[in-house]
Amino acid sequence: MDHHLFQQLANKTEQLIALCEQLKQENAQLRANEQQWREERVYLIEKNEIARTKIEAMITRLRTLEQES
Repeated sequence: MDHHLFQQLANKTEQLIALCEQLKQENAQLRANEQQWREERVYLIEKNEIARTKIEAMITRLRTLEQES
């Protein structure tokens, strides 16, 4: 094999290795972001449920007060 062709192949291989490492890092970052968003979603769902429960309790108390009047 010609030295020039061998060098080209070596360069392409190095580029592919570098690209693979870059993609691995990006993938890891995307997975971390996804996990953070999932945790935030759970937190927001819990807060929403607490707020809904409090509002329902207030409505019930208001209806009770209205019926007593």
